[in-house]
Amino acid sequence: MSPQFPPCPPHPGGPPEDGVLRHAHWWQHRWVRYGALITLLALSGLVILALVREQTGTQGFLVGLGLAVLPVPLLVAAFRWLDRVEPGPWRNLVFAFAWGACAAALIAIIANSFATRWIATATADPSGADTLGATVIAPVVEESAKAAAVLLVFLFRRRDFTGIVDGVVIAGVTATGFAFTENILYLGTAFGTDQLTGDTGIASVTAATFFVRVIMSPFAHPLFTVLTGIGFGVAALFGDRQHLRRVLVPLCGLLLAMGMHALWNGSSSFGEFGFFAVYAAFMVPAFGLLTWLVVWTRQRELRTVREELPAYAAAGWLAPAEPYALGSMRARRLAREYAGRHLGKPAAREVARYEAYATSLAFLRHRGRKGRAGADFLVRERELLNELLRRRDVARPALDHAARMTAPPVRVTAPPWPVYGAYGHGPGPAHGQSHLAGFPHPAGPAYGNPAGQSYGAPAGQSYGYGYGYPAVHSPVLGPGTGPGTGPVHAPAQGSAPGHPVGYPAQYPAPRPHQ
Repeated sequence: MSPQFPPCPPHPGGPPEDGVLRHAHWWQHRWVRYGALITLLALSGLVILALVREQTGTQGFLVGLGLAVLPVPLLVAAFRWLDRVEPGPWRNLVFAFAWGACAAALIAIIANSFATRWIATATADPSGADTLGATVIAPVVEESAKAAAVLLVFLFRRRDFTGIVDGVVIAGVTATGFAFTENILYLGTAFGTDQLTGDTGIASVTAATFFVRVIMSPFAHPLFTVLTGIGFGVAALFGDRQHLRRVLVPLCGLLLAMGMHALWNGSSSFGEFGFFAVYAAFMVPAFGLLTWLVVWTRQRELRTVREELPAYAAAGWLAPAEPYALGSMRARRLAREYAGRHLGKPAAREVARYEAYATSLAFLRHRGRKGRAGADFLVRERELLNELLRRRDVARPALDHAARMTAPPVRVTAPPWPVYGAYGHGPGPAHGQSHLAGFPHPAGPAYGNPAGQSYGAPAGQSYGYGYGYPAVHSPVLGPGTGPGTGPVHAPAQGSAPGHPVGYPAQYPAPRPHQ
């Protein structure tokens, strides 16, 4: 049996030769990197604000800002919903949105303007330069600028980037920020045009622009960039040694994003109804297909949780019902509501964190079984188990309640023999007897067991059952043998009088599931 917490090496790769830990350089400190990133995004935001205001005017900028912000909460909420199985930190989403709205938009405005002017000067054909810039230059520049945010999260937040859903969420939020800034520019310019022509109401250019960009196609930019995110998400599933695949797959996703973006921008040159033809024939089916893919991936993640966590339940780290509850979004929600109702909002947040850490633990073990775990597998597993242990007293009763409330009903068939106390029969047999097919058994209560006991594990324990995962060396489950070699029981928990083990006094005693 392996120790509950193996010792962690004091220094990765062993101690340095002089026996003294070397200090990191000043540019390697986290606060320095954060400060540089925040400064870069703030400066980009100020410059893009000045450029958009210069092109639209103050009044047009305010109108465009008010109209462009409308789809943002809905899109962000949709991507956040997709990420509910293993929710990433908010700081990643804030960075992605800020990069799309500030840095990527600034790069696109400067690069597109420069390229279009250069083509117009070189060919002496301004209209042709505009068409070429919209169908070739803009897709390449804009998708590359948005993909940079996904690449940065993939490289520097690798623990938070574990699969396709993470790539979709980061890419979608980045594109939402980019579309937000672009919509301010287009709507503000349309409002300025209406101010000059005097058009108002439904017949105005502002109304037409709002209908096309905000009502019909708010998902256009997210749809393009999500293809890049899927490429990075698939690359995250490969092992560290599969370098060629980890490079080629994101590049393929980026090229697909550029191609779809070019098709969308060039739809206006396909005739009077070219835009609607492309919208109906390509955009809507692609949106439906990608939505199905992401939802299917989310359900697959829940199935992974249900399949991987029973190993830790067998080892005593989780209650037997927790893998089922953690693999159901409805059970998770009921657990948070149960904790919040009885212990307040802080307890509900602790249960949410417990669910997130348990999900990360399941994904980590899944990658380990597939041979894709990194060198920090043991350290990361210990960190996650520590986090679960800290929150177990609050989370376990709530998850147990949620598991009982969401358990599927089991059909019970009446036996063909008479049962005492049911179906009109008299009370059950006296002490020292048992009943089977109507015949008393003389061997004593429950076939010789003491009254009130039954065969099974000792009190407070459970027998382990092997899963046979030889590829994973786990500090909890043992090196290459699986949990069946012997469970590691977590420390016993205190409970209130009259409550089952693990139920604090603040929680009501559970009732049997009806």
